[in-house]
Amino acid sequence: MSDTMDKPDPVTGDRKETVNPGRGILDFNVEELQEIKLSGSDAVTRRDLMSPYVWRGKDGRFGIMVRAVPALGTRLTDTGQIWAGWSRDGVNFDMLDRPSIVGGPDEQDIGGVEDPTVLCRNDGSYVVYYTGVTSDMSHGEMFYAVGPSLDKLEKTGVALASTKSMGNTKEATIGRTVDGHWRLFYEYAAEDASRIGLAIGDDIDGPWDEQPTPFMPRKDGWDNWHLSPGPMLMDRPDEPVMFYNGATRDARWRIGWIAFDRQCRTVVDRCIQPLLVPPPVEDRTATDIAFAASVVVDGADIWLYYSLEDRRLMRARIRRS
Repeated sequence: MSDTMDKPDPVTGDRKETVNPGRGILDFNVEELQEIKLSGSDAVTRRDLMSPYVWRGKDGRFGIMVRAVPALGTRLTDTGQIWAGWSRDGVNFDMLDRPSIVGGPDEQDIGGVEDPTVLCRNDGSYVVYYTGVTSDMSHGEMFYAVGPSLDKLEKTGVALASTKSMGNTKEATIGRTVDGHWRLFYEYAAEDASRIGLAIGDDIDGPWDEQPTPFMPRKDGWDNWHLSPGPMLMDRPDEPVMFYNGATRDARWRIGWIAFDRQCRTVVDRCIQPLLVPPPVEDRTATDIAFAASVVVDGADIWLYYSLEDRRLMRARIRRS
């Protein structure tokens, strides 16, 4: 929420705005869909796959970190492991021989690890934000790991702690502000819903200064109950766009977009209809989810990486108009 907006209702998002999201400043269209393929150990390829964080390395290869979950119908041993791999084409990835981050041995994440977000440092090292889940799989919190390579990451501690008013902090979207600080969008739980928070910090682990809520659900929209941050498209610094995740109360997630001013504080435009939706399902109780995780600009192409049905990975070529 910007300084030009009245405080919204915490659930409905009703408010008076000085901007008119959906007025047509921007538009995005899907031109092509491709399924992501992983090659490697059965320990990763036989799991369900979620949260594909993809980036382009300095050597031109595409890197990936992904949450791998015990397949539906098998015994739930954990809520996820985080695996890494590399690709020349951004579609077919060769995975490392073992996971990069696993749960435990500490109680705070022994239930599983989820939602990787990768920060590539100038010296070639990595920072990976992830969600750690407790042994009873009822509580999560945002942690981070650092290391010189994807197979040599060390857990470092809490990146953003949960509080009484913001539970289950997760799903980091991080970048630099125009003045050199760190900007962290994140998901948190409040009032039986997922919400998006925003914080500004001096370093990759804070300390964090909480900012006004960046945007809220829309009462009559496809995103009327849950919100979760997705990747930021920053190839045009004066026109930053987030591909965010929104859902109804029964957690039918779709992917939309929202545009901000240069400081990412004021909403200047927002999609009316979702950009990406899952294929139709015959069974109303089936998993009905499309969830954005990362975006890569490759020449003239914008590739949005996402998961479907909490089990398979996709990418979409997006055209901006």
